[in-house]
Amino acid sequence: MTRAHVPLRAALLGVALWLAGCQNPPKSGPDPMAETPEMQVIAHRGASAWLPEHTLAAYARAIADGADAIEPDLVMTRDGVLVARHENEISGTTDVATRPEFAARKARRQVDGEWVEGWFTEDFSLAELKTLRARERLPQLRSTANDGRFEVPTFDEIVALVAAESAARGRMIGLVPEIKHPTYFAGLGLAMEQRLLDALAAHEYTRRAPVLIQSFETANLRALRAVVPRGGNIRLLQLVGAPDQAPYDTVAAGAPVPYARLVSPEGLRGVAAYADAIGPPAPMLQLQPRGDGWRSALVDAAHASGLDVVAYTFRPENHFLGPPFQDAAGPAARNEPGSRNEPGSIREIRSYLSAGLDAFFTDDPALGRAAVDGR
Repeated sequence: MTRAHVPLRAALLGVALWLAGCQNPPKSGPDPMAETPEMQVIAHRGASAWLPEHTLAAYARAIADGADAIEPDLVMTRDGVLVARHENEISGTTDVATRPEFAARKARRQVDGEWVEGWFTEDFSLAELKTLRARERLPQLRSTANDGRFEVPTFDEIVALVAAESAARGRMIGLVPEIKHPTYFAGLGLAMEQRLLDALAAHEYTRRAPVLIQSFETANLRALRAVVPRGGNIRLLQLVGAPDQAPYDTVAAGAPVPYARLVSPEGLRGVAAYADAIGPPAPMLQLQPRGDGWRSALVDAAHASGLDVVAYTFRPENHFLGPPFQDAAGPAARNEPGSRNEPGSIREIRSYLSAGLDAFFTDDPALGRAAVDGR
């Protein structure tokens, strides 16, 4: 079926051609900048299987390991600066709980209808956040050797890193920012959407680079679609949560729309009216065997509606792998290339690729790259 929109790899190809012209490639031989990977490997919070997530070091390693794009989750500081953290509550990803000067900032807040206790980015200025240091979010599974080494980065710093790495490596690197808790932050007077668009417009690289803005809510993506035309370098991704959950903006409006309805054939057609792609958790794709691999009814339905499918999240540890892809080394063991010819971490990704994924999020971009490239 002919797709009615520009797919992810076509958007990336446009950036490749621009970079090729800017960097004066050799006149003879193939131009690597004109080649675009068939699949887009998105570094989930950087190379977060190796380094504390959402740090410049994790993003830089992801790029070195072959990621086509990196994903910063965005939250706001008290003084209106976009910074990268998985959540606005930061006790699990920074050393804030050990800092006596911030002990009085501990609070209990209702975020998206759930009570959360801890320290929140919206209670800190950027200068104060910059005194904190990142920590491993999953210490029971991953090394803590790099705790205390890295700052909380701003979105502007991330863009500068990506632009510099793109120029140095001679290849395109995309950005896939997620707007976290948009209804919550808008209620604090700290709405992120326009700030993000302003930041993208302010940097020469992100005026041309592939950008995929994502959200678990719907209203902000609809509003963005009104000002972000199709066919440009910025595209929109509707993230999908558990089937019985609902985007919080619909909950706050008193008319919850379960994610199960969003991924129905009718719901997908509605999503396609404002978004370019959907981002479901990988298990939701419910792979079924077919002669030459696997198929997914959801992938097929999304494609029929003109939507790309970007699944999350592929991780290397046995703890996260589906039972058919685990080995006997224990839950914290990395199921990766070694003595085995085709480790479970790569077999799992390849199974989903055969069902027609357009892109995927991974904590280990090197394994994602190997899965895509057939290594």
